[in-house]
Amino acid sequence: MGGGGQQTEPAEPGSGKTAGVYTWEEVQKHRSRNDQWLVVNRKVYNISQWVKRHPGGSRVIGHYAGEDATEVFAAFHPDQKFVQKFLKPLLIGELVATEPNQDGNKSAELIEEFDRLREQAEKRGLFQARPLFFCLHLCHIVLLEALAFLLLSHLGTSWTMTLLCSALLATAQSQAGWLQHDFGHLSVFKKSKWNHLVHKFVIGHLKGASANWWNHRHFQHHAKPNVFKKDPDINMMDIFVLGNTQPVEYGIKKIKHYPYNYQHQYFFLVAPPLLIPVFYNYNIMKTMFTRRDWVDLAWASTYYIRYFYCFVPLYGVFGSLALMMFVRFLESHWFVWVTQMSHLPKEIDHERRQDWLTMQLQATCNIEQSFFNDWFSGHLNFQIEHHLFPRMPRHNYQLVAPQVRELCEKHGIPYETKTLWRGMVDVVRSLKTSGELWLDAYLHK
Repeated sequence: MGGGGQQTEPAEPGSGKTAGVYTWEEVQKHRSRNDQWLVVNRKVYNISQWVKRHPGGSRVIGHYAGEDATEVFAAFHPDQKFVQKFLKPLLIGELVATEPNQDGNKSAELIEEFDRLREQAEKRGLFQARPLFFCLHLCHIVLLEALAFLLLSHLGTSWTMTLLCSALLATAQSQAGWLQHDFGHLSVFKKSKWNHLVHKFVIGHLKGASANWWNHRHFQHHAKPNVFKKDPDINMMDIFVLGNTQPVEYGIKKIKHYPYNYQHQYFFLVAPPLLIPVFYNYNIMKTMFTRRDWVDLAWASTYYIRYFYCFVPLYGVFGSLALMMFVRFLESHWFVWVTQMSHLPKEIDHERRQDWLTMQLQATCNIEQSFFNDWFSGHLNFQIEHHLFPRMPRHNYQLVAPQVRELCEKHGIPYETKTLWRGMVDVVRSLKTSGELWLDAYLHK
């Protein structure tokens, strides 16, 4: 079986019969790229060959190789009975009866209490969406885009009107980003296939991007937030050093790709203005072509066809391209500040294999609730609740938040809430602190 363990009965490959019993130590030996086991509800599965066929991408499931994946399995899959048919052929055994349910130093009490909290939320109907909420959200996006086009058509393309309509279009794009996020997390419809279909429409037709690209990237972030080499959102390509660990490691190794002690200053020139119009645009297109994702490419093409059909008569080809890039430049600022203020100032470190609640709370914080903050951030001001319950419709985050806070207080886990302004300031402050740690290690260690 590639790792030993006491055999209880022979089993044919793919039969789904229990083949053996294993200790956590034996399971943890199988976390290499081509040899991966994981545990769900005490059952041991060999995912080595199947991992590439995983609908959520190979990396997100591979990040839990050699670990207990019960909590992340429950968080991501709305219909666990349906998923079981994929797991059954991969079953190779179970944990020895004397082994605990959880691996490492995870708290059994905390895991059990959080599981009960999730069950209570399900019984309260907090995983059921209000269709009218999402319909109205879609309508206000369409109205913003239509208003921008009508204003330009009837009042001309002066600089004043262009700037006004750019702001309207950037607002529509940002709000469409939050909406596609809802469908991507399967939090609107009961059936996953309807969420997937509408997700492709919103991210493809309304934004010109790829649903598969977003899924494979974003679910890694949720599975292992702020964990180096596992969370793509903190893969800064050596442009920035983050947290308290990486700067010191880079300093000791005398790594100086950029003057990191000034990263809190050049951040304004690199991240907010360039992330969407340059990095994401290039990465999305490259991914669709290299993976031959013709379905997503077709959806994205409908966005560009619609956009140029509307704006080329008003601005010409080059003028329309310039307008598109400016809109994405504005949207990029909005997106970066909202997404980074809840994660960048928090703990960023190497893999520590923590329980779900502890891991998510150390990597996330909330922004104060208000009507504006909810709208501005797509309810991602409730980042803690969103990370704990990624399938929960966003309009229910505030309903489960008091119970989450109570559980955190009971177990001494910090539950941090900030003002919107402090959240943004802390992004810059954390970059400055990390840069100073790098400089000190670079010069003196």
